[in-house]
Amino acid sequence: MNAPTTLARVRQHLVQLKLACALEVLDDTMDRVEQGQLSVLEAIDILLNDECANRETRRIKAARMTARLTQVKTLESFDFSFQPSLDRNRILTLAQLGFIERHQSVHFLGPPGVGKSHLALALGMEAIKSGKSVYFTTLTDLITSLTKAEREGNLVNRVRYFNRAAVLIVDEVGYLPVSPSGANLFFQLVNARYEKGAMILTSNRGFKDWGEIFGDNVIAAALLDRLLHHAIVIEIEGNSYRLREHAELVPESMQGKRQEGIKPPPKRRGRPRKATAYTDQ
Repeated sequence: MNAPTTLARVRQHLVQLKLACALEVLDDTMDRVEQGQLSVLEAIDILLNDECANRETRRIKAARMTARLTQVKTLESFDFSFQPSLDRNRILTLAQLGFIERHQSVHFLGPPGVGKSHLALALGMEAIKSGKSVYFTTLTDLITSLTKAEREGNLVNRVRYFNRAAVLIVDEVGYLPVSPSGANLFFQLVNARYEKGAMILTSNRGFKDWGEIFGDNVIAAALLDRLLHHAIVIEIEGNSYRLREHAELVPESMQGKRQEGIKPPPKRRGRPRKATAYTDQ
């Protein structure tokens, strides 16, 4: 007589507390308790664990949508064997997210298809999982948004909006030229984030080309002055992963090469350091 009443009351409490996942597994869990398969404490643990896992999944999904990470990319799905020039340990160290706390800029440089955007999105996912706010955009979309805001007299608020994210990911720097006015708007955003928020940028062009990309050597120099201070630069050599099955069709002159104007990190002698011991400065 008492047990069904107690179970009904527990079910009612779960409904009132909006613990839908726990409510869903309640009957099955109680059956296992009655059969002696679980203790009461283990049953409570299962109910709470399932509810927490469900809420975390929903939180990550919502944060991913807010961040505009429409593509789910992870470090686990990245084929490091296809890009031997890439230091796997260095990427795994970045995934510890220390660069966010240090308000650093991370630059992924290399030809199209070598995994720059994949790594940027994967780091964005790691940041979201850890509870950090993220915003993803291409440089073209970012400047379009800033230009519209300036035209409408809302530039300050728009810059403040982009600066709310702990990590701002700017993809495809250099794929399309930027007007001097657009470059100036981008500089205002970068300057506002300088030493206050982390950024991840991907580009298929070397830094020496930024004057051409942004149509103004002065603005380009000012951008680099801030984006390369406290920066982590990762160059990826190699061919396009997307074209791996048709590599023989790509002319040699268009295949991946080292980006000019970027010095590779010096090779260390002796045994390589473990991933946990690597620190980017």
